Amino acid sequence: MWVAESDRALYHAALAHGANHLVTLVAQSMDLLRAAGADDPAGVLRPLLVAALDNVLAYGDAALTGPVVRGDVTTIRAHVDALAAADVDDATVDAYLELARATARRASADGRLPSTTAATIRQVLDEADWDTMAHIAAGI
Repeated sequence: MWVAESDRALYHAALAHGANHLVTLVAQSMDLLRAAGADDPAGVLRPLLVAALDNVLAYGDAALTGPVVRGDVTTIRAHVDALAAADVDDATVDAYLELARATARRASADGRLPSTTAATIRQVLDEADWDTMAHIAAGI
C-alpha cells in the first residue's frame, strides 16, 4: 500500500494503536484473569481473542458483542464493582472504563444500542470514575 507523505503519521498511529495497544489490552486482561485465579490466562483468552480478531477484520463493528452492545447495565455495573474491589492496576480500570465508553458510542452510532441505554451505561462508567478518584484522593 502506498501512503501519501501527509498521511504517514496517521498511518503509523493506526498501526501502533492496533498492534501496540492490543498487546497492552491483552496483557491487562491476562492480569485480571490471574487476579481471578486463572492458572493459564493465555489459554482462557486465546479462543475468544482469535475469534474476535477474525470477526472484526471480516465484519467491522458488526463483530461487537458483550454487555455494552447488549445494553446489559447490570453486568457492566458488576464488572465495575469487581474491578474496584480487585487489587489491579489503576491503568487497567481506566482502560476498561474508556473502552466501554468507546464501545457504547460505536454501538449507539450503528443503532444497536438505544440512546437511553447508552446514557445509562455512560452514567455507570462516569460514577466508577468518580469513585476511583475519591478512592485515590482518600489515599493521599
